[in-house]
Amino acid sequence: MDIEQMQFTRTLGPDFPLAATLPFTAKMALDSGVTYRQLRELVHLGLIRRLIKGVYLATEVGDSLELRVAGLKLVVPEDAVVVDRHAGWLLGADMMLAPGEHLDLQPLSVFLPAGRGRLRNDLAASGERTFHDDDIVEVEGLLVTSALRTAWDVGRVRWPERAIAAVDQMHRLGRYDCDEFLAGINRFRGQRYVTTLRAVGPLADGRAESPPESVLRIWSKEVRGLDLVPQLEVRRGSRFLGRLDLGNEHLRIGVEYDGAEWHSNPDQLERDRTRRTAMIDDGWLIEVFTKDDTFRRLADPGVRLRRLRDRAYQRLDHATAA
Repeated sequence: MDIEQMQFTRTLGPDFPLAATLPFTAKMALDSGVTYRQLRELVHLGLIRRLIKGVYLATEVGDSLELRVAGLKLVVPEDAVVVDRHAGWLLGADMMLAPGEHLDLQPLSVFLPAGRGRLRNDLAASGERTFHDDDIVEVEGLLVTSALRTAWDVGRVRWPERAIAAVDQMHRLGRYDCDEFLAGINRFRGQRYVTTLRAVGPLADGRAESPPESVLRIWSKEVRGLDLVPQLEVRRGSRFLGRLDLGNEHLRIGVEYDGAEWHSNPDQLERDRTRRTAMIDDGWLIEVFTKDDTFRRLADPGVRLRRLRDRAYQRLDHATAA
């Protein structure tokens, strides 16, 4: 296997012993004659990537639902059901998982229906769950919880911030009616963390484009008088000035989250500056949050959100007095 030639062409060569268009496990590679050293080198060179824990794929192939399913089929027992955030990821809610988290899906969120015992697989969570007939769908031959059941499940976790971020992402898929989602919450009465689902369910909003936006929105719910709308368009007359991650048109305030992926290179920073300057010149107050402001231990976004609210109300009071 000529790895130097592969590096030159940036593709797996014809002498690679496995189909370059399909996922494969480390064991499959080893059985076909690829050594651990060669496998690590191919990953290091970017010629193959880990699709999920223990499963590899040629980088040139890209990403698709079919590839995700094919990769999961290699490690998921045939009669098991993919659930929770991994089900959301498989159904198309890409931001259900943190960046790179799909590379280390251990344990996988995979359960057997009640009555079939427990999985004995070190790659999968051990347990069983009770499902209704319409709770499970088949995706390319793989059993997965439906979008609606997945939304109920990801909302039943300990932390409200994590719950709202996940439910927002499921709402974005548009696979079910939100009223049906709310009506079905009582079905889980008495189950673990259903109180979290009851709290965040009415607050979920599919307009949120990223989990950090959802987290900042739920923080804002703790600030009296601050009602933030996801993806608020800002206009000056007929001119479109930009879109805010979160905003309040009455108070003319905006909250933005700058993640490293989309707000770090010079072009991105210049676009952000131009867009925000136009809105600030039009009288908007804008507060920008980063990962450290939002997720760092002891971070308290509520303090800055309250200050933003106070500035907005002080401005309204001055305008009224004038």
